[in-house]
Parts: sequence; structure tokens; C-alpha cells
Amino acid sequence: MTALYYLAAAALFRFLYVIYYRLFVSKLAKIPGPAVSKVTRFWLIYQEFTGRRRLYIHDLHKQYGPVVRIAPDEVAFATGEAVKQIYSVGGSGYEKTKFYDLFMNFGARNMFSTLTKGEHSERKRRIADRYAKTYVMQPNIFSGIEERARTLVAKVSQDCAAHGSANVYVPLHCYALDCITHHLFHPLGTHSIEDTEDLKMMRELSYHDSLKARYFQYYNPRLYKLVKKLANPFASAKKLDQASSYVLENCNNKSALAEEHTVVGKLRTRKDSVPALEAASECLDHLIAGIDTTGDGLCFLMWQLSRPESVNIQDKLREEIRDNPGAPIDDLPYMEAVVKEGLRRYSPIPMSLPRCVPDEGRVLEGYFLPGKTIVSCQAWTLHQLDTEVFPRPGEFIPERWLEEGGKEERNRLFFAFASGGRGCIGKNLALMEMKLLLKEVYGSYRTVIAPEMTSSMEISDQIIASRPKDQVCLLRFEELA
Repeated sequence: MTALYYLAAAALFRFLYVIYYRLFVSKLAKIPGPAVSKVTRFWLIYQEFTGRRRLYIHDLHKQYGPVVRIAPDEVAFATGEAVKQIYSVGGSGYEKTKFYDLFMNFGARNMFSTLTKGEHSERKRRIADRYAKTYVMQPNIFSGIEERARTLVAKVSQDCAAHGSANVYVPLHCYALDCITHHLFHPLGTHSIEDTEDLKMMRELSYHDSLKARYFQYYNPRLYKLVKKLANPFASAKKLDQASSYVLENCNNKSALAEEHTVVGKLRTRKDSVPALEAASECLDHLIAGIDTTGDGLCFLMWQLSRPESVNIQDKLREEIRDNPGAPIDDLPYMEAVVKEGLRRYSPIPMSLPRCVPDEGRVLEGYFLPGKTIVSCQAWTLHQLDTEVFPRPGEFIPERWLEEGGKEERNRLFFAFASGGRGCIGKNLALMEMKLLLKEVYGSYRTVIAPEMTSSMEISDQIIASRPKDQVCLLRFEELA
């Protein structure tokens, strides 16, 4: 009994010492934040597993300011200087954390899941030219996206004629899938707006809910593998999902059929050989990211434009489109402002993008951060917290992006595509897809929310992306003379 007593006392002493150290001795002790976050990560984990991490961190920023300790070894920032230091200094900022292991495909890394700058740069060099602005504006790419925008408008017009309204969530995600696969694999891209088999792939990619499983995998990778194996002892023989099979087939057996201007065409014709699974991992990552950003971003934006308070905004956009029928898509300043405000207000990737402080430590926003500390910024907070930069942040105001005053600081805090050398490589393609569709829709139609629309458009978080909670957005399309 005496031995047990001493063991229990030692355990209690150690427990109390850890609490004391984290609260008062740790080099992060002076950083503002709730006591529970300084003592344990479990409260943050609870927020993550219940899909509330984004809102929880935002609430902490509103209470404690732009620098908040959200776990014993993790700090969240919400300033332009932090964005620069974490994501841009030296080209790519701090190194990534093991969190990005979740985004490997086929057991192989891709550009997004690489952890070090050197590894990322090597992969980026392979395909960076395929996403350059001048490249995606070439006729063979531009015309393919334009054709898919017209197909979508024809589809929703038919749906409205038959049913009075259209659930645009479905065709918008089909459009996003068809556009990115056109860029990756043409002429082997999908046609999910019209083809029911390809539609199944879109549904497989857009209607899953893997939030809890992904966090469980992150925090318990070995246990996750064991549970997965026990749940399916024949996992090695399991049939691949449709998207994975499609990508593997087009990267391997059919790659010779893809045109040279495509992403897989570039990977195939490089002098240095790209391992087959690395190429497939890269293409699948682009495919999934392309649906998340464009599909959900457009859905939130068209819903916002269709709300009663946005009537004047929609009218201004239509006027600009009609008054400039032959203008290049990037020469429409009000459309640019509408898209940018949509991405500010409803960023498709609103969550934290974690990085690891270098071993020697860093000073950031006046606080010393020891090596290995996890740091991050999230678009949701960067786009709203500073009301001097973004007055009335909860409102949809495209005109803010047309003002010269404060322009530099607004752009400094704009984080919809992340920042620095490891920012979203598909930014130019995504913006072109969004603008071409808006031009096709609002040049000829007025959209309004259907009276029967009762589904929630509340932002629902996944592992880093977000989507409308009920994944239904019923709109009416009224054709204009």
C-alpha cells in the first residue's frame, strides 16, 4: 500500500507540475488564451471532432486579439505580418506539419502533402507552367472551360423549365469536376453535367463526410491503420473508389491519349521520369481540390447574389457584362470585385493551414516561439477580424475592392488561396472558371432564391474545406431579353 501511495503521489505531483509549467513557465505562457488551451490540447481536439475548430478559433481571436494560444504547443495568428512570416518568408515560410500526411494519395506524396520547401519546389517545377495565368488563358484551355459553362447554363435552364427551380449545388460541382479534368486529362475529361456515370464520381467526391475519420487518422495514425485493417481484413483487395480508378487509369494506361497541353501530358513528356504513383497522387489532389474550391465557392457566391439584398449587385454585374461583350474576362473590374468579395466572405478553404516553427525558434508579433511550435492563420478570421481593413465584415460589399484607400492592406489579409510559394497553384484556373460561369449566367439571366428553398446554407467545415450544410441550393433562373 505504501508503494502504491508513493506512486499515486508522484503521478499527482507530475500532473500538477505539467499544469504549472504550461501555465507559468513555458515560453508560450505569456501568449493570451484561455487557461484550458494552455493546459491541454483535448479541448481543441473536441472542437475539431465536432466541426467547430474554425468558429472556436475565431471566437478566441475576438476575445483575446490577433495572437492566441489555442493548445499547449500551438498558436493562432490573424495579422498580415504573421501571414508573411509563416507562409512567405524565404519563398515558402515555415515547414509544414505532419497534418499534411492526410493528403497523400496511393501512399505517395504530392505537392500539397510535401512537408519541406525543397521537396515542394521540386514537384512544383514539374507542372507550374500549366497553371500560369497566360497558359490557362490559351484558346485550347479557355474554350473548353467556356463550353462547360454553357453546358451548365443549358442544364439549369432545362431544370427550371421542368421544375421551376434548380438545385445548383449539383451542376456547379459537376462543372468544377469537368473543368479540372479537362485541364488534367483532355480529351479524357469527365462530362458529369450530362453523363450519369461521371455524375456518380462527383457525388462520391462531394457528398462524403470524413471529418472525424481524418482527425482520428491524424492523431492516431497507427491505431487508425489497425482499426481500418480489422474493419476490412481484405483491404488490399478492396475495389478503388471511382475517382481513384479514373485517375490511375488516365495516368497509366491512357496517358498517351491525353494531349500535351494537359497536366498529365506535361508529366508524361518530362525528361526526368516522374514515378507513376506520384503523378497519380498529384492529379488526384488537383481533382479533389478543384471541386472543393470552385464548386463550393460558386455555390455560396450565386446564393449570395440571389438574395434580396443583392439585387443591386446583380444588376451592376449584369450591366458590366452586357456593356463589355468582347472584353477579356479579366478586364471586368466589378466582376473581379464580386468574385473577390465572394472568396472573402465564403472562402472555400477557411480553416487553419498549420506550419512548424524552425528548430532555432522565431519571434513573431512580439512573442518568442520555440522550435516545433505549431503556428497557423485561417482565412475566416483574416477576412473579418480587423474591421478597419474590412468594415462591416459580415456583409457582402464588392465595392470595397474597388476603393484605392486601404487596398494594400486588404490584399495583404486576403487568404482565400493561401500565400507564398506554397499557395494554391490552381488559383488562376479557379478564377477563370468562376468568372466565365458568372458571365454566362448573369449576362442572360437573373437568379433568385426559390420560394421552396428551406435548406441551410450555413458553412459546414470539413478537414480544411467548407461546404453548404445541407448541400442544396435551390435557385430560379429568369431569362432576360
